[in-house]
Amino acid sequence: MSYNLLLDRLNNKEATIGVVGLGYVGLPLVLRFIEVGFKVIGFDIDKEKIDNILQGKSYIKHIDSNKLKVAVDNGSLMVKTDYAEASNADAILLCVPTPLNKYREPDLSFVIDTIEALLPYLKKQQLISLESTTYPGTTEEELKPRIETKGFKVGEDIFLVYSPEREDPANKAFCTQTIPKICGGTTDRCLQAGLSMYGQIVDTVVPVSSTKVAELTKLLENIHRAVNIGLVNEMKIVADNMGINIHEVISAAATKPFGFVPYYPGPGLGGHCIPIDPFYLTWKAREYGLHTRFIELAGEINSMMPKWVIDKLTQALNEKAKSVRGSNILIMGLAYKKNIDDIRESPSVEIIDLLIKKGAIISYHDPYIAKFPHMRNHFFDLNSIQISSDCIKDFDAVIIVTAHDDIDYEMLQQNAKLIVDTRNIYPTNTKNVVQA
Repeated sequence: MSYNLLLDRLNNKEATIGVVGLGYVGLPLVLRFIEVGFKVIGFDIDKEKIDNILQGKSYIKHIDSNKLKVAVDNGSLMVKTDYAEASNADAILLCVPTPLNKYREPDLSFVIDTIEALLPYLKKQQLISLESTTYPGTTEEELKPRIETKGFKVGEDIFLVYSPEREDPANKAFCTQTIPKICGGTTDRCLQAGLSMYGQIVDTVVPVSSTKVAELTKLLENIHRAVNIGLVNEMKIVADNMGINIHEVISAAATKPFGFVPYYPGPGLGGHCIPIDPFYLTWKAREYGLHTRFIELAGEINSMMPKWVIDKLTQALNEKAKSVRGSNILIMGLAYKKNIDDIRESPSVEIIDLLIKKGAIISYHDPYIAKFPHMRNHFFDLNSIQISSDCIKDFDAVIIVTAHDDIDYEMLQQNAKLIVDTRNIYPTNTKNVVQA
C-alpha cells in the first residue's frame, strides 16, 4: 500500500483503526471512529475489560453499554488482549497510562512496553499516534528510534504523530467530536496522515509544527489549571484565617468582564492529568538545567490540601472534645470530580489514608463506586454504604470531598453532627458545617 492509498483509505473511512488502551480516553475514541463508519480493533491487557466489551457491558459510567453491544454484534468492533491483529490496522492509536513513579518522576513504562510489544506487527504505510500525556520529546526520543529498529523509516514507511487526548468525562457541553484536536507530526507526511485520520472524527483539527509542540501544548493546558488552582487554594487558606468565605470573593471577582477567570479551591487535585502533568515538565526541564519554581510551588500547595482538610476536621472535633482517633468519619465521594466513576489521583484517597493513619474509623458513600478499587499505591477494604437520616447520625463527622449531584445534601445537613465542606455545598454559615 502506498502513502496516497493510506490517505485515501483514511479519508474514505475504509481504514481499520487500532486503539490500544480501552479506558477513559481509548473507549470514547473507539466509539467515535465506529460512529462515523470505521472498523476498529481495540486492544487492552486487562482481560476483564475485553470480556465486558464482548458482553456489551460498559465499565465507564458515561459510556452507553448499548453502543458497545451494537458495535460488537455488527462486526464494527473487534477486541483483543494480544497485539497480533495490529498488523491488520492501518492506524494505531496509543492511549495508555503515563503515571508517576514513587519518586514523582515520569513513568513511561506503559508507552514503551506497548510500542515494543507492537513492533513485530507493524507494517509499511501504517500510521502511529501517541495520545498519552507526556514530556516534550517522547515521541521522537522513545517511539521513533524503536520503530526504526525494525528497518522502517519514519516519514516514509511509518507515519508517526502525537495528538494529546482532551477528554473530560461527564462533560455534557463537549464530546470527542466537538473538542478541537491538536496534532503534530514527526514529518510533514506524518502530519498530513494524522490530519486525514482525525479530521474524520472531530470537527476541528489544529495542526502544529512538531510533536514536541503538541506535547508541550498538552502540558501547558493542564499546568495552567494546576497553577491557577494552586493560587486559589492558597487564597482560600488566607481567606479562611481572615474569616472570609473565598467563594464569595471569587463570585464577586468574576463580575469583572475582563482580565479575570474564576478558578475554585478544593481538597486537592485529582484525575489523570492535572496532578501529574506538571511533574512531567519539571522533570524534563532539569535536562536543560532549568528549575521550574513557579510550577513546583503550585504543586506543593495543591499537594498539601488534603492535610489542610484533616487539620480543619481535627480542629472542629477538638471543639467538641473529640479526637480524630476512634472517631467514625464518613467520606462523601471517592471520584476525583462529581458525577463520574474515576478515582485516579482522587484527593479522597489521600484523605482516607491520612485519617486511617490517625486512627479514625472510615466509611464512604459514592453512588458511582460501589467498592474501593485496587490502586497502584493504595487499597482499602471498603464498600460504599447506603446513607439515610438514621445512618448519618451515627458518624462523628462527614467530609464532603466530591460533590456528586445525586446526594441529598439537605438531609445530610439536618442529621450530621459535623460536616467538613470542601466544595462549598453550604455557602452560608451553619452550626454544624465547617468550610475547608
